[in-house]
Amino acid sequence: MKVNRVKCMYCGGCVGVCPQNAMELKDTILSIDPVKCNNCGLCFKFCPAGALVREDGK
Repeated sequence: MKVNRVKCMYCGGCVGVCPQNAMELKDTILSIDPVKCNNCGLCFKFCPAGALVREDGK
């Protein structure tokens, strides 16, 4: 997953649903640990701003 920083509202909704605990939100910085992230897409589905982009093209 990648973050579109222009669209991201930093709400933290994606962080709470990540089953791999691969996401972290500090102030206005959302980071995704590529080692932990398995591209399941759950965060993608829950993002109200459409700020997450799947790297696998799905």
